[in-house]
Amino acid sequence: MNLCAPGRASSPYLAPLHVARPTRPNFSENIAIEGHNLDFSITTRQGKLVPILKDCSLRIPSGQLWMLLGPNGCGKSTLLKILAGLWNPTNGTVLVKRPKSYVFQNPDHQVVMPTVEADVAFGLGRLNLTDDEVRLRVLKSLDAVGMSEYLQRPVQTLSGGQKQRVAIAGALAEACKVLLLDELTTFLDESDQIGVIKAVKNLLDKSREVTALWVTHRLEELEYADGAVYMEDGRVVMDGDAASVTNFIKAKQSSYIDQINS
Repeated sequence: MNLCAPGRASSPYLAPLHVARPTRPNFSENIAIEGHNLDFSITTRQGKLVPILKDCSLRIPSGQLWMLLGPNGCGKSTLLKILAGLWNPTNGTVLVKRPKSYVFQNPDHQVVMPTVEADVAFGLGRLNLTDDEVRLRVLKSLDAVGMSEYLQRPVQTLSGGQKQRVAIAGALAEACKVLLLDELTTFLDESDQIGVIKAVKNLLDKSREVTALWVTHRLEELEYADGAVYMEDGRVVMDGDAASVTNFIKAKQSSYIDQINS
C-alpha cells in the first residue's frame, strides 16, 4: 500500500515554514535523486526560527542502494521527507524520479488491509487495470521481496519485517522508480532486519530501474549499500562509496573516544 501522496506533516509544537515549491533543475538520466542547497526551518509556538537542514546537496545514482546516516537529530529523516514531497524545503531545489514511494519506519502505519494480497493491490485501484493485470503485478512484486508464498496470509499474522517487505511490494506494484525508506529496521529483531535489507538489495540487483535511499542509524547496514551520505547538524558532511563513508565514520568515532579518554 503506497501512502506517499504529497502533503504536509503537522505538529502541535513545531510547524514547517510554508513556501512555494521550488523550480526543478534539469538532471541526468543516470541520477535518480538530486537535491541542491536545501534548507529547511521550523517555527516554534513562540515564533522562534529553528534551522533543521543547512545547505544540503546530494545526488543518488539510478539503480543503486544508498544509505543516509548521521547522529540523532542531524536532519536525515527531514531530508527524506523533503525528497518524498511530504514537506517543502525553505530554500533549494529537489528532483526525484517518479513514481516514487515513501515507506514508513513503522510498518503498522502502512500495511492496513486484511490480507497480503489485498494490501499490495490496494494502490492499484486508481490505475484502471484489469483483475488479471492487478494479480500479475501483485505476484511479481511479492516475488521480488521474497513474499510470494504469503499471498493469502492475514496481515496480523506477519512479523514486523514481513510487513515491511509487504509495504515495499505495494510500492513496487505501482511501478515506483524510487524507494525512500525511513529506518525500516528500527523496530525489528536481527532476523527481520537482515531479511528486509536483503530483500531490498536483491530487488535492486535484479532490476536496475529501481533506486533506493535508506535512512539508518546502524553502521553495519552499510555492508549492503552501493554508497552512502553522512550528515551532521543539518549538513551533508560526506558522501561516496560505502567503504569510504564507513571508514570516515569509524575514524570520527575513534577520535571522539580518544578525546574522552585523554
